[in-house]
Amino acid sequence: MSSPILHFISPPIPYFVDCGYAEYAAGDTHISRNCIGVFDLIVVEKGILPIGEDKRSWELREGESLILRPDGYHFGSAPCPTETRIIWIHFQTFGSWQECTDMNECLERQPQLIESHKQKAYLNHADVCSIFIPKQMKISGRVKEVLDLFFEQEHEPQSMRNWKRQASFQLFLQHLDRDLASPTDTTAIHLAERVELFIRQHYTQELSNTLLQKELNYHPNYLAKCMLKTYGMTPMAYLQHYRLEQAKRLLLQTGWSVARIAEEVGFRHVSHFSACFSSKEGISPTAFRSKFTNERQPSDPVE
Repeated sequence: MSSPILHFISPPIPYFVDCGYAEYAAGDTHISRNCIGVFDLIVVEKGILPIGEDKRSWELREGESLILRPDGYHFGSAPCPTETRIIWIHFQTFGSWQECTDMNECLERQPQLIESHKQKAYLNHADVCSIFIPKQMKISGRVKEVLDLFFEQEHEPQSMRNWKRQASFQLFLQHLDRDLASPTDTTAIHLAERVELFIRQHYTQELSNTLLQKELNYHPNYLAKCMLKTYGMTPMAYLQHYRLEQAKRLLLQTGWSVARIAEEVGFRHVSHFSACFSSKEGISPTAFRSKFTNERQPSDPVE
């Protein structure tokens, strides 16, 4: 089933707000609403639900789901032809998100969305990742099991119910994200995750495509293809990205000189580090530190 994809950046992870059931007799129509301020995830348990958003409409059948946007106009596109029962879940995010036509568009726009997210969510040195959720999909058995937990937790005390529902919602998103992947995509994702983990564990060392090929036993071109598909960048681009993110942490959390920080995160020359940092952030490492700490380290060289 071809469907648009909702692309979220986390952290923060989209959070659960509320959930419930709704029932429609034959001839009933879903209520019309405009800009409700939360994502509305609908799962049809029984019957058929004609539903629309802005200029599009769907006819959801048993076991199918749809996510309606918080900034859209939602309406019943026709009366229900038979008795219908749905589950609805409201959720929201403080982070950046967008709706794309397909995965290729998601990956093409991923770097810009991540940069926007870091400014919006004030995550200047946090490690972020993407969550891809189909706008419309058939719910798998394991996803339905997690859905059932939301309502089993209804009888918990409020404090415990809120904690457990947030945990269940995160598991729910994880299943939706992974269910989107085809078998080929799953293989690429797993290999890209191995590359990413290796880089994180060895980023202070001198790494190369040849070394990755030796360690992971895959051709560099295939590793690059998998990384591009999953993270939107090649292994070497990810290595530089990760080194610079670690450098930002050290600039804000230590009093070390720029030269020492460059060496600690794997750059052999401080001039190369400063050039890469300035190209990515738009300011020098020293200016970045001053921007957030209002102090300059006497030992820092002028870039």
